[in-house]
Amino acid sequence: MSSPIIVDKSNPLNRFGKDIVLGIDASGSMNASGFDRDDELSGGERLSRFALSKMIAKEFILNRSSDNVGVVLYGDFAFIASPITYEKEIVADMLEYLTQGMAGQNTAIGEAIAMGVRSFEFSKAKSRVMILLSDGEHNSGRISPKDATALAKSANIKIYTIGIGEADSGLMREIAKETGGVYYNAPSAKDLQSVYNAIDKLESSKISSKEYKEKDYYFQALLLLASLFLLLLLYKELKK
Repeated sequence: MSSPIIVDKSNPLNRFGKDIVLGIDASGSMNASGFDRDDELSGGERLSRFALSKMIAKEFILNRSSDNVGVVLYGDFAFIASPITYEKEIVADMLEYLTQGMAGQNTAIGEAIAMGVRSFEFSKAKSRVMILLSDGEHNSGRISPKDATALAKSANIKIYTIGIGEADSGLMREIAKETGGVYYNAPSAKDLQSVYNAIDKLESSKISSKEYKEKDYYFQALLLLASLFLLLLLYKELKK
């Protein structure tokens, strides 16, 4: 009828979050400095747009306590730098090994979106989100942003787009609009940090729900004690 229960809220199975993929631009223009205008985040170092973008993305990843996160890096082509996983500390550490230019010097926005869609291939989450950051115009790759956006839309993937530097704001706005996301412009590193914070609030997740709680039942112990008690009573009756 009842049972002692221990509910493990720290278990990943208890998380009722989202699957999120960050698409990070690693093209040649991301090597430009001066993005941290007021030197608020770089601590006196002359950091590139790419280095600052990684720093802010890392903070965002570690704050998504109830979500699974993956990373796509793109330039001339796109690749999955980290598959979607609950182990966000590993994803954050992996960012340190990514370098500007390792995917080429151009900007293949269509490839980035298409690879993001591929990242969700095994996703079972009801809410799937991609955050696409770019500082340039689409000028590379075999798939157009329009076709890639259609793929994302058909897969029910919402795309938030962030334009920094000389990003194609018209294209980025259209991608967000078509998939139900929002376009943001971030002229500085501090603005980029604010954008990620805004997206974090828009895509807030419930930590747990009744349907997803991992429960351990301990009725067996009470059942064993009750059985022993009944056997003892039976033994006493038989001795009378």
